[in-house]
Amino acid sequence: MSDKKNFSSYACHRDIPTRWMDNDIYGHVNNVNYYSFFDTAVNGFLIEQGVLGLEKGETIGLVVETGCRYFAPLSFPDTVVAGISVSHIGNSSVRYEVGLFKKGDTEPAAQGFFVHVYVDRANRRPTSIPEKMKNVLSAIESVG
Repeated sequence: MSDKKNFSSYACHRDIPTRWMDNDIYGHVNNVNYYSFFDTAVNGFLIEQGVLGLEKGETIGLVVETGCRYFAPLSFPDTVVAGISVSHIGNSSVRYEVGLFKKGDTEPAAQGFFVHVYVDRANRRPTSIPEKMKNVLSAIESVG
């Protein structure tokens, strides 16, 4: 993770409503939920693009690395806007960059990343990212 990125640094954006149960005793969204927001944003995007088959797809992505930096609190009933970009596409792996913004803000409340390694559903061995998925990922790949 490099420098803090603003809202326009991300190729696409997805709204995610917070839930009452996301808040912890301190009145803000607990840090573990930020990783759930990352996963929800990226996988929702892949499903909408028609490149992630939840039940029957031959290729699945396994998370092998994650990281997050926190800058400002989020809390229920905020709507989180997740900015998504891809910073690296390998043969079988992808690094996603995700910024989480309180709706209307241009500075992130948090930003992080996670790496998917794509594997064959049946044998769980790394496999090449399907061409259709590579095309979708390339469309949101960040430069630099």
